[in-house]
Amino acid sequence: MGLLRQRAAAYGIDPHKIGAIGFSAGAYLVADMSNTEERTYPIADAADRQSPRPDFAILAYTARMLDDSKGKNSLELKPWVKISGNAPPTLILHAMDDSTDNVRQAMAYALALNDAGVPVDMRLYARGGHAFGMRPTADPITREWPGQVRQWLRTLGML
Repeated sequence: MGLLRQRAAAYGIDPHKIGAIGFSAGAYLVADMSNTEERTYPIADAADRQSPRPDFAILAYTARMLDDSKGKNSLELKPWVKISGNAPPTLILHAMDDSTDNVRQAMAYALALNDAGVPVDMRLYARGGHAFGMRPTADPITREWPGQVRQWLRTLGML
């Protein structure tokens, strides 16, 4: 993030409109990046002086955040998942029939963000499974989510 912000002019992008998107385990990484307050290493250059947090986050079929040891209806996050009230606006996409990462993963994260005062939107679909990506299938999620992301980004003023 810092490197992108530092070089934004050279890339022809706005340094305040840089986001991150992650799928499955990558969604967990985007969540972690979104909630990180400080760098874990000493500042070495001008890029390290830039914000490491994205300006928006998109998570699709997020993984490994729910503490499922608490029972089926608990929506508590695992102890190592940190939530910051400074996290960026977040869009979460998930299919209810995801057999790899239960929709409760996404719901728990969305509720935690909401409780911290972070703007969060969710798009849930009945069908789509896990790893629906962008390849068109019979499931509406594969045709609809890219347009919903564009609309959400417009609403935020990022596009």
